[in-house]
Amino acid sequence: MPKINGNEIRPGNVLEHNGGLWAAVKVDHVKPGKGGAFAQVEMRNLRNGSKLNERFRSADKVEKVRLEQKDQQFLYESDGMLVFMDAETYEQIELPAELLGDRRPFLQDGMTIVVEFHESEALNATLPQKVTCKIVETEPVVKGQTAANSFKPAILDNGVKVMVPPFVGQDEMIVVNTETMEYSERA
Repeated sequence: MPKINGNEIRPGNVLEHNGGLWAAVKVDHVKPGKGGAFAQVEMRNLRNGSKLNERFRSADKVEKVRLEQKDQQFLYESDGMLVFMDAETYEQIELPAELLGDRRPFLQDGMTIVVEFHESEALNATLPQKVTCKIVETEPVVKGQTAANSFKPAILDNGVKVMVPPFVGQDEMIVVNTETMEYSERA
């Protein structure tokens, strides 16, 4: 595995540190008035979700891990585990539902997601950036209400509440950004 200097760490990098796999969440480069510069790195453990703050000097070497990404199709959920299938090999894997966190409601039957593997161990799952949902409840459309920054609450078919523009009505299909969990556009 390639080794990188402590000042080359970027958010999103996966590092092998203290015998575990850690994803760099936030990186701040600090240059104090006295002493050498360092990178203050906030990391999340990919296996158990714990967090760690660590300082790396530019002379420190860390191992950068490359994760293999595979498309997996969502089949079903049972006992808090999500079951996915590889479309090429038809192998099935199980991942805990907590892995998706508050984005779990956006996972739909048959949806293809990206699962990241490290030596055949599934570590992380990423939903598509945009998902189409149906609005089941919102205030009625009011004619002439076109204020640029006015949004109204809406409840989607998966139970998630989002803010939508005033011209969007009930039973309409909208596209939701799964990273920000916000309205993106009409479908």
